[in-house]
Amino acid sequence: MLNVRGLCKSFGRPAVIDLDLSIAAGEIYALLGPNGAGKTTTLRMVCGLLVPDAGNIAIAGIDALAEPARAKQVTAWLPDEPLLYDRLSPLEYLEFVAGLWQVPAEPARGRAQSLLTELGLWPHRGEMCEGFSRGMRQKTALAGALLHDPALLIMDEPLSGLDAAASRQVKDLLRARVESGRTVVLTTHVLEVAERLADRIGIIASGRMVAEGTFLELQGQAGHGDATLEDVFLHLTAEQPA
Repeated sequence: MLNVRGLCKSFGRPAVIDLDLSIAAGEIYALLGPNGAGKTTTLRMVCGLLVPDAGNIAIAGIDALAEPARAKQVTAWLPDEPLLYDRLSPLEYLEFVAGLWQVPAEPARGRAQSLLTELGLWPHRGEMCEGFSRGMRQKTALAGALLHDPALLIMDEPLSGLDAAASRQVKDLLRARVESGRTVVLTTHVLEVAERLADRIGIIASGRMVAEGTFLELQGQAGHGDATLEDVFLHLTAEQPA
């Protein structure tokens, strides 16, 4: 679903250095790293929000640098601070998003109802977003990201601001999507989320991939078979230069 080769980006200093990444369809992949490691920069390049200095990006077989519009049609990006229009209700917001993606009205209505129901927002479908909590805003934005049924969903801190019940709703929705062949890539500083949710984990430090695999494989790479992901993460990133 996603293939990245030799990706590089600098902002006065190197932010991402010769990064390779391969993620299959039907997989939840967590990209972890310390602050400033290059995670968000990498994902913004994949989404087409930043132009890489070097490297190649392919999404569902589409060359994302040569055909950015086609690649974006099968991709969704959910930042950690999503933008909503406060004077719109969730249903109005999803209708607006459907128009942007040129989703026909009838299937858009069905998808909107299904997503809002799964995320526990259907009872609030007519309320304006300006009165929503952070968690409700996050779930409304997630519904918008999924409305055009993207093959690749990229999320930056997707569970930030969600309580336990809302987190479970989002996790169940993401797991259902990957079981249908879609792919989810996420970043998170809550390592327990990555440990429990992700099929594979990549750890990036100083712009380079330093370890990748399942949680069990990462434990082996760190030489600690009974370690938590936090232990593995700290061990592997501590070995990298600042």
